[in-house]
Amino acid sequence: MFRALIYLLPLALTIYAFIDCLNTPEDEAKHLPKIAWVFIILLFWIVGPIVWLAAGKLRQVPAGGRTPSEWHRNHRHEWVAPDDNPDFLKALKEENKKDESLLKDWEADLRRREEELKRRESGAGPEESAPPAS
Repeated sequence: MFRALIYLLPLALTIYAFIDCLNTPEDEAKHLPKIAWVFIILLFWIVGPIVWLAAGKLRQVPAGGRTPSEWHRNHRHEWVAPDDNPDFLKALKEENKKDESLLKDWEADLRRREEELKRRESGAGPEESAPPAS
């Protein structure tokens, strides 16, 4: 059990430090660029995560309550649900109109083909039939 802990504790520390480094904004990484810290954490398995946690990051609450998801907060759309977005609803109406006109065309084509088939079955050739109505 103790042997497993010898391997699992540094692995957990490395994973935690790696994720913490990736979620840290670039301007909060101290002394080195963030990418350098990622390489240090991954290459120096035990020492790298400890150095990152001790000296690699500003450990204070940032002004304004900044979090790693700040980009998502600042780039949020005005509407959340599609049924609240008038552009989306307008696009749905336009698509429905196109689909309805396509369906009407298909139904007219089907009626024309059914009439042509009935004429053939009754013995009248296509040359005797009336031209299709437009």
